[in-house]
Amino acid sequence: MDALQAIQTRNSAARLAGAVEQADLEQILKAGFRAPDHGLLRPWRILVIEGESRDRLGALFAKAKLTHDPSLTTNALTKVKNKPLRAPLILIVAARLVEHPKVPEVEQILSAGAMAQNLMLAAHALGYGSMWRTGSMTYDRIVAEGLGLELNEKMIGFLYVGQIEGNQKALPEHDAAHFVTRW
Repeated sequence: MDALQAIQTRNSAARLAGAVEQADLEQILKAGFRAPDHGLLRPWRILVIEGESRDRLGALFAKAKLTHDPSLTTNALTKVKNKPLRAPLILIVAARLVEHPKVPEVEQILSAGAMAQNLMLAAHALGYGSMWRTGSMTYDRIVAEGLGLELNEKMIGFLYVGQIEGNQKALPEHDAAHFVTRW
C-alpha cells in the first residue's frame, strides 16, 4: 500500500483480534520514529502491552477506578478490567517533555501525537486495524505511575492494534471547502 492510499483509507477499527507479528511490530515502531521532531528531542515513549501484560493493565485500570470511586459495582469493575483485552496489542504513547528554549511543550506533545498517527498508518499499511483511545485512564496519575511513567511524561493515548474483526464503518467524505481557507 502506498503512503497516500494508507493515509486516505485508514479508519479506526473497534473490533480487533488475532496477533501482530513481531516483525510487523518492529516496522510499525520504525515508522513511528519518523514523526516530526523539532530539536531532535525524541519527545516520545512507547510502552508495548501484549499477552498477559494486558491483564496487568486491566488490574491497574481497576485500581485507579476504585481509588476514585470505591462504590464501583462488580460489573463496572469487570468492564474496566477487560478494556485492555479488546486487542492483542496496545501501544501506549507518551510525550516525554523537557524544558527547551526553542521547543515548547505543545510542540513536544504534537510530535508524540504525530508519532501515534505514524504508528496507526503503518499498522494500516501492513493490514492491521487500530483504534486510538483516550479517556480517564489516559490522564490518571495512578495509571501513569503504575506504568512507570515519570512526572514529565504525559500519556496521549492507547493505540489498540490487531486483525480487524467484522465490517469496517464507512469512511466519511469531507469537503475541503468546509475546512480550508485560501488566504
